[in-house]
Amino acid sequence: MFPLEIETLARLLIDEARGRSLRLVTAESCTGGLVAGAICAIPGASDVFERGFVTYTNRAKSEMLGVPGDLIADHGAVSEPVARMMAEGALRESNGHVAVAITGVAGPGGGSPLKPVGTVHFAVARANRSVVHRHERFLGDTRQAVQLAAIVTALEMLREAVA
Repeated sequence: MFPLEIETLARLLIDEARGRSLRLVTAESCTGGLVAGAICAIPGASDVFERGFVTYTNRAKSEMLGVPGDLIADHGAVSEPVARMMAEGALRESNGHVAVAITGVAGPGGGSPLKPVGTVHFAVARANRSVVHRHERFLGDTRQAVQLAAIVTALEMLREAVA
């Protein structure tokens, strides 16, 4: 279902999280649950995958993850502060130990001069650690290319946080 690179990253992540007895959580906007899907496509994912939140709308980000509406209004849904709050909210609203959050503009429309198509913010939260943020500008020419690149980045960030 997913390219070999994504399957491999997901398999490694599951093995590493299992070895450390860590439960994983995803909070996704522009990837629409694809990171959770990539993890769950691997046999044994139930050992470590706790849950996934698909918070595509601003309202869902607020209701499900506790992202303040004024934060979204001030910075926009595609921003570092919102990604950080999504990751923290995913941990708070679950029984997980490590959470990744993804918010971005997958395209082909919806971009702006300040946030062009391919702009994606990631955040990873782990209990008792600082939230790690990453901002990417993927140059894929299709929505699928941006989403696939975002899945790879999210899985890599989760692996770093689990280590």
